[in-house]
Amino acid sequence: MRPLAQPPDAEVAVPGSKSISNRVALLAALTDGRSQLDGVLFSDDTRYMAAALRQLGVAVDADEAGARLVIDGCGGRWPQARAQLDVGNAGTAMRFLVAALCLGDGVYHIDGSPRMRQRPIQELVDALTPLGGDAVSEHGSGAPPVLVRAHGLAGGRTTLSAARSSQFLSALLQVAPYAARDVDIVLQGEVIAQPYIDMTIAVMAQWGVQVERDGYRAFHVRAGQRYAARRYAVEPDASSAHYFWAAAAVTGGRVRVPGLSRDSLQGDVQFAALLARMGAQVVWDDAAITVQGHGQLNGVPVDMNEFSDTAPTLAAIAPLCSAPVRIDNVAHLRLQESDRLAAVATELGKLGARVEERADGLTVWPSALHGGVVDTYDDHRIAMAFALLGLVVPGVSIRDPGCVAKTFPDYFARLESLRR
Repeated sequence: MRPLAQPPDAEVAVPGSKSISNRVALLAALTDGRSQLDGVLFSDDTRYMAAALRQLGVAVDADEAGARLVIDGCGGRWPQARAQLDVGNAGTAMRFLVAALCLGDGVYHIDGSPRMRQRPIQELVDALTPLGGDAVSEHGSGAPPVLVRAHGLAGGRTTLSAARSSQFLSALLQVAPYAARDVDIVLQGEVIAQPYIDMTIAVMAQWGVQVERDGYRAFHVRAGQRYAARRYAVEPDASSAHYFWAAAAVTGGRVRVPGLSRDSLQGDVQFAALLARMGAQVVWDDAAITVQGHGQLNGVPVDMNEFSDTAPTLAAIAPLCSAPVRIDNVAHLRLQESDRLAAVATELGKLGARVEERADGLTVWPSALHGGVVDTYDDHRIAMAFALLGLVVPGVSIRDPGCVAKTFPDYFARLESLRR
């Protein structure tokens, strides 16, 4: 990385939301008609989802240059009765498909990368059983690979723990309307990443299915509802946008990201509000979110459970703040593409930062940083977060930068666009 010679003054367009892209691709596949998805993110995660749908017999026409997918839905029954699916390290694809495969009539096997085989799936498998699903963690590890013997979902009542991933609940909700009877889901214990649950319910409503709910404790989906094929525009990815807002904040520059607003479906827009709390100027309008940095950021304590994908970024820039930054309630980050808490603590330490690692978070003190080589653990968010330090600290190198292809293939090119 090369430090910026002067603060940026730029508008940066980011690709479509990965979370929304994979949700609407699945919903489109369950319709009984043709849907066109515009502004879709094309990255490793979304390509895995599209490839899996094709293997299940769904017609998926991809126009990567035009950021467009055209999907002919199968009406809630997979045309193929057998499939061997590989979703790499795409958590949304794994969790959503395990539930969706139960709608079919056949035998399906779904696997992923070595890291995916360490990521939890048991809570979802257990919750599917009372609904008539037949899915098992093949090796008995509570993680993929998963074997599904599908014969449709009967519906009924189930309980679920979403303490390790909100994707388990999203997976159940998305397939619930295609069960033979109404579905009731009762959550047990803590519910993490609540904005992603809100996103799922909002997207389902946009496609014609209503979810009745009691906060984050209980959910009811009436049987017989169906997703309606449609043309749909995917929002820009707030998880991608937040790197550029952070870049503005730490360099004293200005970056405008179009296509996002306070009304976004994505909880990660909260990162812009956090930067405002830390001393940056944030302008919200109907067409964009703009961040203007004003010197050093203030250190703060923050519960990042609702927007935890941005926690590695806050931790990476925390040594540049005026006071310690304490990040709490993100223990689930240890179960993602890497153990993100351990990875961030280790790599910040290599660059000279003082860091305390806790079971559910980190505290990072103001520190005089120096250059060094950052290991990325095949985790896109570690690579993207630490690249921001390279904009202000000489001598920072990012090992295996290609891992950003998971969600943001041209991230480094867009970061370079901040130069002027």
